[in-house]
Amino acid sequence: MALKELQIKALKPKERLYRIADSDGLCLEVAPSGGKRWRFRYRFCGQAKMISLGTYPTVSLKDARLARDDAKRTLSAGVDPSSQAQTPRSVTFKSIAEEWLEAMRPTWVPAHARKVEAWLKTNVFPFIGSYPPDEVPPAELRRALARMEERGARESARKVCNYCSMVFRYAAATGRGKHDIASAMKQTLIAPEKGNFATMTDAPAIAQLLRDIHIYNGSAVTCLALRLMPLVFVRTIELRRARWCDIDWDARLWNFPRQHMKTKVQHIVPLSRQALEILRELRLFAPGDLCFPGVRQSDRPMSEATMLRALRSLGYSGEEMTVHGFRHMASTLLNEAGWNRDAIERQLSHSDKDSIRGTYNHAEYLPLRTQMMQAWADYLDALREWQPGTPLPGLPVCP
Repeated sequence: MALKELQIKALKPKERLYRIADSDGLCLEVAPSGGKRWRFRYRFCGQAKMISLGTYPTVSLKDARLARDDAKRTLSAGVDPSSQAQTPRSVTFKSIAEEWLEAMRPTWVPAHARKVEAWLKTNVFPFIGSYPPDEVPPAELRRALARMEERGARESARKVCNYCSMVFRYAAATGRGKHDIASAMKQTLIAPEKGNFATMTDAPAIAQLLRDIHIYNGSAVTCLALRLMPLVFVRTIELRRARWCDIDWDARLWNFPRQHMKTKVQHIVPLSRQALEILRELRLFAPGDLCFPGVRQSDRPMSEATMLRALRSLGYSGEEMTVHGFRHMASTLLNEAGWNRDAIERQLSHSDKDSIRGTYNHAEYLPLRTQMMQAWADYLDALREWQPGTPLPGLPVCP
């Protein structure tokens, strides 16, 4: 009796490997580990033989039957299917890409893996996912990338093209493809416009922004994240992944492990008195492992768009201010006030050209940075309390 998808999904592993027949020699093999592999059993020159047609669910029931039919046609022509180096219909760009994603996942942070997977599912698979790697029409891949360019996602289009190139090369390395049509296509893409993240460096505008953030009435975690960001000016992704176990309350230091950093180098943030107060309040609303849990799933960090949406709800457009803009704001004003440039760069966790020096000097300039972060927090407090018509407070200069 032919198999059905629901039946396949319900199959459980047993102590020993077993097989369930579908039809015309196709069967599904279930390993003790739980893995499921399609097999085609046949006879050639009087000898019983069997070949693999891929793993489930990467190769669906429909695709497995198509691959079996291809093998039967090969057999009817007097050729042993196992002797042919073939790329069955079941091996598609989509199945190869999914296999490549699983191979790469352990080397990426979870957020990056989810982003790459979403990019391919949304922008690439609908156009070329069903083609075997060496049969992908270049025009179809270019059309997929052109759609991204048309909606303004030029930089994302270049990245997606690069990931497609990696998939084609993975197919070649595993004997299921020969050509990488994406490698040269990157030269045909529109170069993204270069530009910095929108920020504010005008003191009265910053003062109003800080007041608006202070009265924001969104969720408690989002409110506190927005208030904390100007005080620590780490990258958004680094703040979102932060865990309570990385805070040294006694030493007033926030340790960001290397695996959570863009630069893959450990980073230390001296905590001002104001930052510590916000974190203590935040602890009441985030009792779990994460400092900034998601609204719907407390075991996952808040969405990368959460704080950005909060800024937009306060009336700040993308041309006026971004969350990343707090880093530019701090860098500009601290440099203008004469603070040590190297200390500022270290506080921003900008990569050191000397990789060895960067790896071991995560605590470099720490006493000076501790002074700087407290002076910066005091300045922001003074700005928030400033009233138009009175003298503007000044940022203390480097001692």
